[in-house]
Amino acid sequence: MEQVTIHQAATELFRLIQRALDGEEIIIAEGSRPLVRLQALPSEPAKRILGKYPGLIRHMASDFDETPEDFADYTA
Repeated sequence: MEQVTIHQAATELFRLIQRALDGEEIIIAEGSRPLVRLQALPSEPAKRILGKYPGLIRHMASDFDETPEDFADYTA
């Protein structure tokens, strides 16, 4: 983990991004006070798998998508 100042980050942004992509964690600070962390995002977001748990929901009430009476004040 390396800590750089805002000025350093502005002048060396491309190099810092490349280092973050290589797995390093970069802290950007104002003076000696850390402000933000520069780190790479995961290469792919987690994918939702439809039908992963077939048969788990066996019954859905016919009024499933209706607003309950005691929540009527919140939907006005």
